[in-house]
Amino acid sequence: MTANDFNRTITDLDHVRIFNMLRRQSADAAAAAQAEELSDLIDAAEVVRPQEIAGDIVTMYSKLRVADAAGGAERSVTLVYPADADAAQGMISVLSPLGTALLGLRAGEVARWRGIDGKEGALEVRAIEFQPEASGDYTA
Repeated sequence: MTANDFNRTITDLDHVRIFNMLRRQSADAAAAAQAEELSDLIDAAEVVRPQEIAGDIVTMYSKLRVADAAGGAERSVTLVYPADADAAQGMISVLSPLGTALLGLRAGEVARWRGIDGKEGALEVRAIEFQPEASGDYTA
């Protein structure tokens, strides 16, 4: 199962920024495949104005509480653009397999992805701790 197996909703601002980021990408084959998956996801997503996005949907710069789908310990992660990524700090790039899998999910849904190493992963989105749009920030 890939990130594209879900119906996703994203903001028009996230759509434009991700589209522009992908246009500027030049990378190795694995990164190119991930960029293509992200491109497919944003092309298939329902796109809404930032003011219209539900507060329980993962948008860029959302901080969320996730747990292993099998019931592991919870942790917080924030979905960010590649320049802000820092896995040790929980800052997950949207261009990573996990980041792509999280974009546009609702709280309660499970992100499923295949890592660069070929291993499958799954994390349940337990809660959205912070979403810029829900806080009135429509430009994040």
